[in-house]
Amino acid sequence: MFAQAIEDILQDQCTPAVVRAIEAGGSPLKLWQALQGAGFLELLASEDAGGAGLPLTDLFPILCSFGRYTVPVPVAQTIVARALLGSQFAMPSGMITLGAALRREAGGAIVCSFTPYGMLADFVLAQDGDALLLLHCAAAQREASGVHGSLTATLRWSDARVATHVPGAGQLLPTFAAALHAALLSGAMTRVFEMTLKHCNDRIQFGKTLGKFQAVQHQLSVMAEHVAAASMAAEAAFHTDAAAPSLLAAAMAKSRTSEAAVLVASIAHALHGAIGIAEEYDLQLLTRRLHEWRMAHGSEAHWNVLIGQRVLAADVSIVDFVRSV
Repeated sequence: MFAQAIEDILQDQCTPAVVRAIEAGGSPLKLWQALQGAGFLELLASEDAGGAGLPLTDLFPILCSFGRYTVPVPVAQTIVARALLGSQFAMPSGMITLGAALRREAGGAIVCSFTPYGMLADFVLAQDGDALLLLHCAAAQREASGVHGSLTATLRWSDARVATHVPGAGQLLPTFAAALHAALLSGAMTRVFEMTLKHCNDRIQFGKTLGKFQAVQHQLSVMAEHVAAASMAAEAAFHTDAAAPSLLAAAMAKSRTSEAAVLVASIAHALHGAIGIAEEYDLQLLTRRLHEWRMAHGSEAHWNVLIGQRVLAADVSIVDFVRSV
């Protein structure tokens, strides 16, 4: 029910034209208010706290939808952030994104580097050891990443007193962030594959459609395999009755989806040819996000270290290790 309701809103309110306008510096308020007004920000909150009490298994297809539509506001991050803050905290009103990295400078300033949606978020929720820090973006200096259309930014607060310290749940933030971006990648890659398959079935070259050529069929098969494997890994991170994904499952999900993102994007552009890199064609909206979300909160290189350490520490065969996850 929630997934279909969100799909209907995104189909109407998050068109490619809206995405382009927000990436170009337009206001995100109309889209944000449509999602906020429907009550979707409290999907993970308990029913006693006025939320939906949605299990993680049901959250996964919703996050995939956000990826399919390349939603240019941090609604997925806000849903997770509000769950991490908990009902005991006076919840801020506005867009909350998750800080990928936090550091304190010698002079006391706080810096969150390469923060997804940092250009338009109202708040950043970042891990500070075992605790969380909630930082108001109005008091921050924002530095854009410089990548075309990117909403990622580095934020700097010169006065650390602007941060609100929230004890507990700090260790859960990177786990949730990894799983969240794996789901976004899964949704975006699925849409890229659908667009590529349609293009190959519609585009006629040398008297027949591209999809009739064996070399093209091979590339589509490779693409389909990676999209399917990545989506299964992403979904597995949410296949739990717990309130949060396990760190290892989230690491494997983010590693596998990040690894697939590069290959899926490259094959999609190769099979689309010149039209694939045209700004007016929607493919680039998705493939730019694939590269951006691949790096957000750690690429496959980052998470493979953790996975490798767990494999080496486990006194079981690799098959039993995978089954245990």
